[in-house]
This record gives sequence, C-alpha cells and structure tokens, in this order.
Amino acid sequence: MTADAVIDLAALAPGALAAGVLRDRAVSVLGFARSGIALARFLVDAGARVTVYDARPAGELGRAIAALDGRDVRLLLGPDVDPAGALDGAALVTSSPSINADYPTTEPRLRGALASLLARRAAGDATAPAIVSEVDLFLRLCPAPTIGITGTKGKTTTSALTHALLATAMGDRVVLGGNMGIPLIERLPSLTTRNSVVLELSELQLPTLSRGTTVAAYTNVTADHLDRHGSLEAYRRVKRRLAELVDPAGALVINLDDPVVLTYGSATAARVVPYRRSDAPDGGLGVEHGWIVTDGIAPLPGLGEAAEAQFVGGRILPLAELGVPGAHNVSNSLAAVAVALLFGVSPAAIRRGAAAFTGVEHRLERVAEIDGVRFVNDSQGTQPDAVIAALRAFDGPIVLIAGGRDKGVDLAELATVVGRRAAAAVLIGESGPDLERLFREAGLAVTERATTLEAAVGVADRLARAARAALATRGGGGGSNPAPATILLSPAAASFDMFEDYEARGRAFKAAVARLAEERR
Repeated sequence: MTADAVIDLAALAPGALAAGVLRDRAVSVLGFARSGIALARFLVDAGARVTVYDARPAGELGRAIAALDGRDVRLLLGPDVDPAGALDGAALVTSSPSINADYPTTEPRLRGALASLLARRAAGDATAPAIVSEVDLFLRLCPAPTIGITGTKGKTTTSALTHALLATAMGDRVVLGGNMGIPLIERLPSLTTRNSVVLELSELQLPTLSRGTTVAAYTNVTADHLDRHGSLEAYRRVKRRLAELVDPAGALVINLDDPVVLTYGSATAARVVPYRRSDAPDGGLGVEHGWIVTDGIAPLPGLGEAAEAQFVGGRILPLAELGVPGAHNVSNSLAAVAVALLFGVSPAAIRRGAAAFTGVEHRLERVAEIDGVRFVNDSQGTQPDAVIAALRAFDGPIVLIAGGRDKGVDLAELATVVGRRAAAAVLIGESGPDLERLFREAGLAVTERATTLEAAVGVADRLARAARAALATRGGGGGSNPAPATILLSPAAASFDMFEDYEARGRAFKAAVARLAEERR
C-alpha cells in the first residue's frame, strides 16, 4: 500500500464527510464482523481506498464478503496474514470494538501490531495513523444530537424505550443503534441536525471513544467482562468514560439507587439529572404513590422542538401503565423518561410511548402462554443480578432454566434468591452441575438436568404444570384457576458452550416453545 499522509482526527467533524475528508485516502478496517462490514461499506462509499484485515480464513467469511455487494476492497484474511500489512501506509485505521491493544481477548499478533502503532504515535511519529472505532468515527462525524446509554444491565431495554418515547414526538427522525447489533456508521450521509440518535454503548465501545454524546444515561454498574478488564475497578473506570466525555452543554442522567453510578456525577461539568425508585430528587425523577414524578426537567437548549406542551413538573405516568415487568424496568423507564424530558417530549406523549412499549427480544420477552404456563425468554440474562431481577419480576410458581459457560462471577446471592423464588430449576450446559449444587444448597428442592435446550423446555413444562397444580390443591393462587406458572430462561451464564451467542440461544428457546405449542394443539 502506498503511504498516505495521515488524517488529522480534528478533521473528522460534522460536515467533513460531505467535504470529502475520506476521498481517495487509504483507510484500514480491523475486524470483519458487523462493525467491520459496516465500516468497509461506508468508507468505500465515501471514496476511500479500503483494506480489511481479519485473522479468520476467507472460507469462514463468505457472508461478510458477500455483504460488500461488489465494493472494491482489499482483503487481508486468514491466520497466515501479517496484520502489520493492513497498517502500513494507512492514513487512518478503523476497528471493530472488540479489537484493542489492551484486551487479552484480541488476537496476539494484532495486539502487537496495534501496540507498536500506538507507541509510534506516542513518540510523535507523524507518519503513524490514528486508530478510531466505528462508534467513535460516527460520533465525530455525526451532525445530530446523540444520546449514549450504558450500564451493566438494562442498557438495551433503556435504549429501545428511549427511542420509543422520542419517536412519539419526533417520528422516524429518531435513529436507534450501537451495541444492540446495529452499526450506525452507514446512516451518517442521511443524518442532519433535525435527527436524534440513540446509541447503546458497551464496555467494548467505551474505551475507544474520544468524543462524547450530547446526553449520557446510566442504568447500573455491577461486575462483568472481567476477563477483558482484569479487575472490577478497571471495569468501573471503563464505564465512567461516557460520563467523562458527555458534552458540557448537554446532560448526564444517573441512577441514585446504584452506588457506583451515583459517583459518576462528579465526572462531568454537564447538567446532572438524577433518578431513583423513591421520592423524586431535586432536578430529577422519582416514584411517588405509584407514579413516575418530577419537579420539572427543562429541555436542553435547542432540543425542545418536540414538546407538545410546556411541562413544569408533577406526575408523568403511573407504573401500572408500563408495558415491561419488574422493578428493574421501573429504573430503566425512569432513565428513558428523563432523556425524553430533556428532549422536550411532553408527559402525554411519554405516557403513550411507555404504554405501547412491550420490551426487547431476549430480555424478559414473553413468548407464549400454553395451558396456564407462561414462557419467558431472558436469554440475555447472563449475570446474576439480571437473573435476580427476572426472578423478582413474576409472581406464582417459577421454573428457572439456567446454565451455560461459567463467567467466573460470584453466584452466591443468585442461589439464595433461586432458593426463595423458584419452584424448580432445569440446568443445562457446562455450568449445569455447579448451578444444581448451589441451588440445592440454597434450599431448592426440585432440580433436574437436561442435555439440550429443547429437552429443558419439555422438563420445565412438566415441572411448571405440577407446581401450578400443587398450588391449586393447597388453595393458593386462585383456587381451581390459579395464576399462570412461569418458565424463565435466564441462564446466568454465557452461551458459547452450546450456541453462537445469546440471541441464538433465545431463538432456540422460542422454537422449542413453538414446537411444544404445536404438539398441544
């Protein structure tokens, strides 16, 4: 590759794309998954000369190559390719979020090449190109106001609900994407200042950011992905990054019920909007007498065009009208409502949007109810705190399906809650034996093992119907017509021992439920 003069990061700003900042420049893309595919397509369409590197062989990347739709891209693929070849002569290097010189999970040779490039830049080498991630490049070039939402759990639901609330007033001018599997870089050419963009941001993406969002909102920060970050403190520092970068003229929305998140308010000069599930704090949101209330959250300057009426404070909507179950979703709703108020959405529009929003796939997703047994897909529940929240979201007998690849986190508290809340558990995957032992030690009397998820659904159905019948016999839950029993897939483990990802696991669960429903018919 012939060396180009490097692109100054300061030149990557709103309006620069139309001015041709990438035209006829050599740009490398590291990683050929979702973000890498979107980057390659976007960069070629912007006129760049693009090189893509991925350590996987071309035979495993057929779909990614096909997704280029014939675009002219130089492909450096396979374990025998030196990643340094993708960096030589580049004016800019872009990457997928999982690729980072600091992550032990990044392929070793690529880590070494990135470390060498970063060392050259640190030493003042003017020929060393900058490295930007897909989401960082988007934020640098985006002309529209942006909302970044992060947290250990709840960020996908909160992002989707925030989008739904803004859309009640702004329609299709609101764009949703980010960590939920929707790279937004290709949307840039169509965005203007009249749009608003909601981005779910993960711990993979946050360390890559050099630009913040107009508004940042947090759900909670517990413990996750310690394999990448090494320690709980390092993980918390990564999460703090969004608060540190938020636009000083924007706002930071924080959860006062979370002891880590409440400390992030000191990380910014921006306006801080707090929320909690008790009385409303000054300048924020709370819950009083079954209603979400505020003493008034004025729209940010320039973002209030969506307002249907001036709102000075008071009741916004009753909790009974929320379309998603569980106390944790009250917190998620508070965060989303705070963002909507900052964008000038009226309480009436917020109330309509919240009532219509019924959740996100694989997150407390109600799949079906068959003969008095409710099936809930919470495949994304890979952390103990998420599973605990799911167990507390439903009344009546609960049969938990759990297990998979152990994430190395403490499950003692989860076991205690399972012992109290569940009627039975069906265990699958590599961690199944350990979970069964923990749950039984915590007092759960009924556990069974299953070798496949489909078999687990059948076993759980039998146990749930038995638990519901026993409840009716005891005279509880409605006598001869007791409340539904719930089969809850919330694995408290990663999916990679049995499935490609949690989405594949959730789809397999739904397919098994559909087959069960067909058999009953």
